[in-house]
Amino acid sequence: MAGSKKESWNSRVGVILAVAGSAVGLGNFLRFPGQAAEYGGGAFMIAYFLAFLLIGLPICWAEWTMGRFGGQAGFNSSPGIFNYITRKPAFKYLGVIGVLIPVIIYMYYVYIEAWCLGYAVNFLCGNMDFGTVEESSDFWGGFIGIKENGSALGIGLKQVGIYLLLVFILNFVLIYRGISKGIEIFCKYAMPTLVLIAIVILFRVLTLGTPDAAMPERNVSNGLGFMWNPVKHVVETKDEAGDWIIDHETVDAEKLAMEKSTAETDENIRVRRIGMVEQLLNPQLWLAAAGQIFFSLSVGFGVIITYSSYMSKKDDVVLSGLSATSANEFCEVALGGLITLPAAVTFLGVAGVAGMGTFGLGFNVLPMVFANMAFGELFGFLFFFLLFLAAVTSSLSMLQPGIAFLEEALKINRKQSVALLGLVTALGCGFVVYFSESVKALDTMDFWVGTFLIFVLSSIQIVIFGWVLGIDKGFELAHQGAAVRIPAAFKFIMKYVSPLFLLIIFSLWVAANVFGIDLRTGETSYSGYVRDLFIEPNTVAWLSVSLIGIVAALFVFIVGQNKEYKELKKEDRS
Repeated sequence: MAGSKKESWNSRVGVILAVAGSAVGLGNFLRFPGQAAEYGGGAFMIAYFLAFLLIGLPICWAEWTMGRFGGQAGFNSSPGIFNYITRKPAFKYLGVIGVLIPVIIYMYYVYIEAWCLGYAVNFLCGNMDFGTVEESSDFWGGFIGIKENGSALGIGLKQVGIYLLLVFILNFVLIYRGISKGIEIFCKYAMPTLVLIAIVILFRVLTLGTPDAAMPERNVSNGLGFMWNPVKHVVETKDEAGDWIIDHETVDAEKLAMEKSTAETDENIRVRRIGMVEQLLNPQLWLAAAGQIFFSLSVGFGVIITYSSYMSKKDDVVLSGLSATSANEFCEVALGGLITLPAAVTFLGVAGVAGMGTFGLGFNVLPMVFANMAFGELFGFLFFFLLFLAAVTSSLSMLQPGIAFLEEALKINRKQSVALLGLVTALGCGFVVYFSESVKALDTMDFWVGTFLIFVLSSIQIVIFGWVLGIDKGFELAHQGAAVRIPAAFKFIMKYVSPLFLLIIFSLWVAANVFGIDLRTGETSYSGYVRDLFIEPNTVAWLSVSLIGIVAALFVFIVGQNKEYKELKKEDRS
């Protein structure tokens, strides 16, 4: 068996804040608002909360329970925990995915983390006064080196290099200090600070009113409506083939009335109401909602199972899991959902923000918003510093699974594991930053690891909990030391509904995002990720996938050499 645990959390609050911190990140304040607006607001939220109940919360509880169970035997990494629970050799190798995901994601996430710090500093220095979105986009492109490989490596105030070096060092200083003295202490201060800053920004956004009297449709109410209205009104125009194409969405009542009046006299324009049912019939909406849940809760990342392995048998994993997910949902829905898009629509209008991705919204549009806001430099600094804090709490969580794995599998100390992981992630991060043109390396790694493998690991974990460990045994373990019980209905959900829901969502995701099948029309066009590898081979894409493969092979080799995993016997499980 593994040796006794050398580390533990100092308090329940500490582990809750750490797990919440691992979940609270850029996805809460940038990705979630964009996804909700793109896929129908109110309709998206129905799919989002169903995904939360059917896969988010069940996988979260499964990870907390299995992690603590494995931790009692001295295992703190997913290969060791999977091997201990299942006693099947194949599962220790499947557990490598739970180490590979956070390590690879850290390689590019710390790069984005550096963007946030750099933007905060540049706002503070008065360098973010943009007149157009194009100016803002040009600054972002130059800052991260999007136009040419290697151009992101500068160390000027308006280049990402120096900020990357600082945040990389910060992360490893904190992770070197360990679970209680590093991660827990940082999250105890960072999470309340993050929430306080978000509340200050939220108050400012909700009091914006209508900044430009000449454009009365650009106001906070319409910003909230754009994101949250369950029903959408879109203006469509006819193309040359006679097909109706969505031109833009309208949320302002007066403008909608004017466009309806125009449509009555012009046969090439129409205003169409898209109801909630029609939106819910869009498979892409469900894919987006499920994907956001993974990002929101950090389930399927290999993080929670490692964090919970440092808990004692008497610690309450049911309430801790519920508390951590609740804290994250508050940050995402109540803060992120009320800050980002309403502010952007208030200053730039619906047309100015519609269709923007996470990066476009966060680093191109929002700087324009703060540039037009009273005391914009201050609020811009606060917002991006908020993102920076959120990113650090997440990136720390991505390092701990790798540290735990190296210490457990190689029998090395903290100093040695930090040095080894630092070398591996520094090489990977250098690769991502060097190949910055069109963020190709980042995008490729995020697709295959940050999305594809997360689906895979989530499925493996819920199957282990419900079918290998057994749902009755799983609930028995979950309720040890629990002040509240998991509702009995979740036995059925976690054993049958969650795996089936994941299988359906994952199959649809592969069909849409790998094979390029339009889930509404059936038309097929291979995705850019497949084209980059097999149809029109892209060197950077192949190098990115090769890097993932090399790191995976290294971890598999380490697992295969560990004698402790081989010596576990079935009767040892209790």
